[in-house]
Amino acid sequence: MKLLTVNVGRPEAVDYTDAPSGTTGVHKHPADGPVRVVAPGPKGVGASGVVGDAVCDTRHHGGNDQAVYAFAREDLDGWERELGRPLANGAFGENLTTLGLDVNGALIGERWRIGAELVLEVTCGRIPCRTFAGALGEKGWVRRFTQHAAPGAYLRVIEPGEIRAGDAVEIVHRPDHDVTVSLQFRAATTERELLPRILAAGEALHPEALANARKYVS
Repeated sequence: MKLLTVNVGRPEAVDYTDAPSGTTGVHKHPADGPVRVVAPGPKGVGASGVVGDAVCDTRHHGGNDQAVYAFAREDLDGWERELGRPLANGAFGENLTTLGLDVNGALIGERWRIGAELVLEVTCGRIPCRTFAGALGEKGWVRRFTQHAAPGAYLRVIEPGEIRAGDAVEIVHRPDHDVTVSLQFRAATTERELLPRILAAGEALHPEALANARKYVS
């Protein structure tokens, strides 16, 4: 299991975002050299945990519980075949493009060590939005992406550190429950009857996901 690339984006003005600034950082490209990853601060205040990466709409993105977004190269390859066009690392707006790591089968609360220092913890899957759809330029993209239930993972920073392309990824903790990224995503989108099951992940869940599940069962 390894990190293929660390991807960062710069603010770009587009007509398909509802961000107050009218800009997005969704178009990400592999960084040259090492990149530092830190906890950016609470949602609405903190942006990306990847230093040098832009988050332009902090209402919905960024913050400590969505500090880093990971997507598997294997899933990008699958979408290449389905869409019939190449998708470079970073094409889905991911900060980390991985190889050999089951990102969607990762457990909520699972921890990954990347390189010598960085430790990340899985919090939830990525919910597709208008900006993501506009960046891909595919008709009905939000629905198609949602139906696949392979959204990639958001992660919080447990121990900050510096990473670079080629770093090994090691799973250093797996919690004692069965709530995967894919299961949590399905519960949040197409199969809300699964919401009670994701409560098994407890406080490791993204706070908004946890609150939604608790509201559903109350």
